Amino acid sequence: MELLANKIRPNNISEVIGQKHLIGENKVLSNLIKNGKIFSMILYGKPGIGKTSIANVLINELNIRSKFLNATTNNKADFDIAIEEAKMYGEMILVIDEIHRMNKDKQDILLPHIESGLIILIGLTTSNPYHKINPAIRSRCQIYELKELDKEDILLGLNRACSFLENIIIEPKALEYIASLSSGDFRSAINTLEVAYYSTKEHKITIEDIKKINNKPVFFHDKNEDGHYDVLSAFQKSIRGSDVDAALHYLARLIVAGDLDSIYRRMSVIAYEDIGLANPAMGPKVMAAIEASELVGLPEAQIPLGVVVTELALSPKSNSAYLAINEAVNDINKGNIGRIPRHLINPSSEYLYPHNYKNDYVKQEYLPEKLKNRKYYHRKNNKYELNLNKLYDEMRSNK
Repeated sequence: MELLANKIRPNNISEVIGQKHLIGENKVLSNLIKNGKIFSMILYGKPGIGKTSIANVLINELNIRSKFLNATTNNKADFDIAIEEAKMYGEMILVIDEIHRMNKDKQDILLPHIESGLIILIGLTTSNPYHKINPAIRSRCQIYELKELDKEDILLGLNRACSFLENIIIEPKALEYIASLSSGDFRSAINTLEVAYYSTKEHKITIEDIKKINNKPVFFHDKNEDGHYDVLSAFQKSIRGSDVDAALHYLARLIVAGDLDSIYRRMSVIAYEDIGLANPAMGPKVMAAIEASELVGLPEAQIPLGVVVTELALSPKSNSAYLAINEAVNDINKGNIGRIPRHLINPSSEYLYPHNYKNDYVKQEYLPEKLKNRKYYHRKNNKYELNLNKLYDEMRSNK
């Protein structure tokens, strides 16, 4: 039995839902079809938002011979066969799913034929092509990002899908609930609708029926794809921005995904990068929360994690130490090193031992001559750093 998601795939560009920045009056993909011309391209975006559907529409509307391959599951021989077929017919649209996983051998086979125009490549990926796709492939393609579908887009598609299901009776609130559950993933919404259709008596679907099938929101979270890093990025930026509610929201996403390791690593970074000298106690507190989480495991681990993330978000922020070490490392990478001062090299009678002087401080040069007077640390005006620098200034003044 053919799945509903395949039955409702659009046949022409006007049936594609969403992607109004690419489809519509005087928009790029619509104009390509209108002018009967297509170029190699990469379509990227989250799952279930229309990448494969758009590839199918372009093929159908332009009536060019095509072949679908997967960069992971299809081997080198499959790519060789596709090229030979293209030579037979003069040109071919080759759609490659998961193109970010295509290895070098397959890339080397395709590159000259993409360059010559024999192969028109449509690459599909959930990953950001600027990060994950070989520059040689990327430079030969136009890159189009597909936007996440909003609730209205999903509802439009669901209503269309209902016309493919005989005798369906569904509450409008049930459709809205499915759209809310999908979190922008149209494929997920269609699958939920199809399950509801076949699991209810006489195909009468209420919101309660949907809740029995799926009462947990779907959100894009894949440890191997961009969605995973999107959540981690939003998590850190929410803490950095002192938005405690957003920080707890993204923490909850990571907890529901069971991704404790990523939470631990990111919190540890945040404690030293974003909180830093404004509240240096957060480093040990994060480690204590990690140890407690490991001890009790999920679901109880969410309690110490919630406490420490709340404190991280509410803490004053300083990146002065983070910027300082970055500048120091950049100097090293640029070759700004210089010779270590002779009096710092053991043994040396010229070295002045600070503990023999007032306030345990004595003025002497510690940086190489090449970097004399170089400043890496620039103080910030938070309570802890102000107190720390006050003591530092008093020590150096020998008062």
